[in-house]
Amino acid sequence: MGVLAVLYGVVVYTLFFASFLYLIPFVGGDILGFLGAPRTVDAGGPLGGPAALINIGLLLLFGLQHSVMARQSFKRVWTKMVPPSAERSTYVLATTLVLYLIYTQWRPMPGIVWEVGPGFWHTLLIVLFFLGFGIVLIATFLLNHFELFGLMQVWYKFRGKEMPEPVFRTPLFYKAVRHPIYLGFVMAFWSTPTMTTGHLLFSAIWTAYIFVAIGYEDRDLIRQFGQAYIDYMAKVPPVLPFIR
Repeated sequence: MGVLAVLYGVVVYTLFFASFLYLIPFVGGDILGFLGAPRTVDAGGPLGGPAALINIGLLLLFGLQHSVMARQSFKRVWTKMVPPSAERSTYVLATTLVLYLIYTQWRPMPGIVWEVGPGFWHTLLIVLFFLGFGIVLIATFLLNHFELFGLMQVWYKFRGKEMPEPVFRTPLFYKAVRHPIYLGFVMAFWSTPTMTTGHLLFSAIWTAYIFVAIGYEDRDLIRQFGQAYIDYMAKVPPVLPFIR
C-alpha cells in the first residue's frame, strides 16, 4: 500500500502542478501571447448559455470544494473513507478537477472594462502579474511545498513513519503578511493591461473568496498553534502589507 500511496501522490501532484502552471496563461489572456494557449479567461471557451451565470457557478464550485474539504470537521469524516496519508493528495486531486472544469467550461466575456496602452503602466502591470504568481510559488516552498500538496504524507507512509508535528514559523514573506499566497493571487488576477468583463468577474469573485477563506484559515491556525498564532495575527496583516 505504501508504494501505491506514493504513486498516487506523485501522479496527483504532477497533474495539479500542470493545472497550476496553466492558470498563468489562462488568467494572463493575451499578455505576451503565452505561446498560443488554446483557452484563456478572454478567449477560446465554449459558446452558448448564460455566460455570467455559468462562470459564477464554476467559481463558486471551486470555493465550495476548496473550503469544505479543507475543514477539520470534513477531514474527520473523510479519513474514515480514504487513508489519512492520501487525504491531502485527494484534496489536491479534487482541486485539479475543478480547475479543469474552469479551464474547459469558462465562457469568455470580451467587453473591455479598461485598457492600458504601451508604456510604463502597461509594463508595470505585466511585471506585477508575473511577480504575483512568483510570490505564490515561492510562498509554498517557504513553508513546506511537498506537505502542502500531499507528497510528504505519502512518502512518510511509504517509510512507515509518522508525520512530524507542524512547527509554527514565519519565514520571509510571512513576516510581512499572514497569507502571502493569497497576496500573490490577488496581484496576479488584477494586474492586466486589458481588463475584460470576464476577467473582472473572475478576479472579483476569486478575491471575495480569498477574504472569506482567510477567516476560516485563521480559525484553523488558532486551533493548531494557539496563542502563538493569536500574537502573530495582532502583529501581521492578513494580505496587504501595512494594512490591518
